[in-house]
Amino acid sequence: MDEIAPGTLLADDALARSRVRFLTSEPVPEGAVRQTILASWRRSREFRVEANRIDPLYLGDQNPDSPLVRGAEPVLHKLGEQFEGQPISLILTDASGVVLTQRTGDADLARHLERVELVPGFSYGEQSVGTNGIGTALEDGRPTTVFGHEHYAEHLENLACAGVPIHHPISGKKVGAVDLTCWYKDAGGLLVALARSTAEQIRQALLRHSDLREMILFQAYLQTCRRWTGIVLAFNEDIVMMNDRARQLLDPADQSVLLGHATEALAEGRRTPATLALSSGLRVRVLCRRVPGQRETDTAGGVLSVKLIEAEESLASTPTVPLYLPGVVGSAPLWLRCGHDLDTGVQRGEWVALEGEPGTGKLTLAKGVHQRHHPAARLLAVDAALAPDWADLLREHAEAPIRTLVVRHADRLAAPAANALAAVLRELRERPGAPWVVLTLVPEAETEPALAELLKAFPRTVRVPPLRHHVEDLAELVPLVLSKLGYGGRLTCSAAALHLLMRAEWPGNTGQLHQVLRTVAQRRRAGTIRPGDLPAEFHAVTRRPLNRFESIERDAIVRCLEDADGNKVRAAKLLGISRATIYRKIHEYGIVPPAR
Repeated sequence: MDEIAPGTLLADDALARSRVRFLTSEPVPEGAVRQTILASWRRSREFRVEANRIDPLYLGDQNPDSPLVRGAEPVLHKLGEQFEGQPISLILTDASGVVLTQRTGDADLARHLERVELVPGFSYGEQSVGTNGIGTALEDGRPTTVFGHEHYAEHLENLACAGVPIHHPISGKKVGAVDLTCWYKDAGGLLVALARSTAEQIRQALLRHSDLREMILFQAYLQTCRRWTGIVLAFNEDIVMMNDRARQLLDPADQSVLLGHATEALAEGRRTPATLALSSGLRVRVLCRRVPGQRETDTAGGVLSVKLIEAEESLASTPTVPLYLPGVVGSAPLWLRCGHDLDTGVQRGEWVALEGEPGTGKLTLAKGVHQRHHPAARLLAVDAALAPDWADLLREHAEAPIRTLVVRHADRLAAPAANALAAVLRELRERPGAPWVVLTLVPEAETEPALAELLKAFPRTVRVPPLRHHVEDLAELVPLVLSKLGYGGRLTCSAAALHLLMRAEWPGNTGQLHQVLRTVAQRRRAGTIRPGDLPAEFHAVTRRPLNRFESIERDAIVRCLEDADGNKVRAAKLLGISRATIYRKIHEYGIVPPAR
């Protein structure tokens, strides 16, 4: 870390001038500003932090009984007693820079910190207030000092602060930061050393306070790492651990897919290995093992063992050019992989079980592959949910040859109907010009005993990813759906509205997208779809189901923020509530205010 001691008045003036030059986009003299500070200033500008005012994001009261607060309290209390009456503040934040606790031994300093809202509930992350000891330490991941005019926001220039990230002693995950703040004129060279010592004491306290559940999971993780040379991840609701091989081979999107699969496997009690196609194009074999807690009925978490299968082949064959399928759009790697796998099936004459959640586009994909190879031939789609007479397929094929047969919703077949279909397909395969057959079903239906005989005829399974795993394709899907609705060329989607759509979970996949855009188009038939045109739920990331009153309240806040052009203070006045209340509600409902 590059250190600086509080300098002379001349040095302060030079730093202040350099800050003004930076803010006015003029070149900053080389060596006038520490590189860590200059890099932070650049990030602050990219975050569009206002340099002439303090407006930290308010996220409300945090959990006072969190493991971090419990572990840090004795350490900070003891240190606070030593600083009683002294102009220094001890501050504890979470991993995003939200202040959890703040204790100050001097009344004047305490009042100033209240004025700049360096108090519990407010975020001092770089994205909120720019360069400062808390946010910059968390952003850089190392101990950081920020003195006087090095702060990005001018109302902090009379302060000095030293922040040190706190890492969990078991998982190594960054869980928060400790910060010591004082008047700039009183700052000394030992400030960061004291902050380091305090952070280490808190880390040791966290180890002592780590519950038995975490220790059991940690031991299981270490045992797996000793006997498994591949990728290992261990997780529960609070922590995630991964070995070096996981960090080297998996990007964040892949890690998210694996942890999502493992969470579902634990919840459903699945113990069998699964093969997954990751968004990077890698194919992996995954085994999730439940780790029992202190009692056998308790769960400490899960340990995930991951093996790359055909890694080199997967990497070499990851499609970089979209596969043209009529009526199908999308260029995300996971979606491209799915299309290529299905196309390989038809080229090899292999019947395919197409697995995916409702609304993911299974029938659309099958039709696209059929049109690619046999545009003039016949495709027949049969819905198994309507209980058809399967013997009719033989007559249909005899009267007008079927080139592609799609049996939809096969997961809804009872054993007798599934076996009857299996018998008809065996006979159909023996006839001249046998069709290519695609069976669509929902995830995990392959394990249903009722379908065992039927699935013997389908050597290849292709999994269609849910929309939430390739949301980047919305940029192509939205224009396609608008065109299908009859608004092609007349109605487009703005980048801001598309950003909100890409944040949604899409439990109904592309079917839900079709319904949403239909509703939007009924109100705006031409022009550009703006964020305000979208239903209110797309302006929020809901962390829990909302009751009717909460939904009405959330929608009212969203609309007032739109009317106030994103100004939270004006929106609060329109609603007749306080600034603190609207900040708390924005956080509670996960609302994303419109850009100002």
